[in-house]
Amino acid sequence: MPELPEVETIRSSLAPALTGRRLEHVAILDPRLTRPEPPEIVARALEGERVADVRRRGKYLVVVFESGRHLLVHLRMTGNVLHPAPEGHRDDPHVRAVVRLDDGSDVIYRDVRRFGTWDLLELGELEAYFAARRLGAEPLSRAFTTASLGRALAGRKAPVKAALLDQRAVAGIGNIYADEALWYARVNPLAPAGGLSGEQIAALRVGVRKALRLGIRRQGATLRDYRGADGVRGQMQEEFRVYGRDGEPCERCGTPIVKTRVAGRGTWYCPSCQALRDAR
Repeated sequence: MPELPEVETIRSSLAPALTGRRLEHVAILDPRLTRPEPPEIVARALEGERVADVRRRGKYLVVVFESGRHLLVHLRMTGNVLHPAPEGHRDDPHVRAVVRLDDGSDVIYRDVRRFGTWDLLELGELEAYFAARRLGAEPLSRAFTTASLGRALAGRKAPVKAALLDQRAVAGIGNIYADEALWYARVNPLAPAGGLSGEQIAALRVGVRKALRLGIRRQGATLRDYRGADGVRGQMQEEFRVYGRDGEPCERCGTPIVKTRVAGRGTWYCPSCQALRDAR
């Protein structure tokens, strides 16, 4: 589940704690985490690396090492990175990796459903890695303009909700923030992505940024497993306008929120103020 706001919340907490620290010992306890690379080989390669920075690209945590290597951590559905490690973590069956820093503290990677991944990239491999995954613009950057979003959606017959989820139009959007952004923009999630008017595209850009910035301010949404790096629950779930609120009145017009499915995902919207409009 972690989307851009959750990953950014974790990044902002980890960066000051990890930057300048050396990885003294790395134990990767789940071979699925690094496959097809053997976990013991990745662990040995990481030991001795010193952290230069902790960044984010879309839903990826990017740990930058002074050597020029990068460790990409994708949390998928239930991954968490915690520091300092909570008491009792050694007895937690969902801990998949433990990293001992040179200050004696531990960073743990916890993942209930085991879908998360760690990829260790050598110097010069980062750009090609993201290019192969066709990640779209960072939605909180200057590069994310109405024009760039329009180009990313142009000619696409898929519903706009599906287009937002596949990461080519916008990097970092998942199910929660797609629904929230579409509500802010008054755009129906089933509207063909390539058929949005210029006005709708402009509104969607604003809606995406508003939903994500609110998510970051509220430190992400905790529905089940997600916690920030400090173990604190997020509060964005208290700000949901449509997500998970089927049958409740729309805050804008009072019409009951309805639930449908788009691209196999549960999707919530207001049938009145997000009514389908004619394609341009």
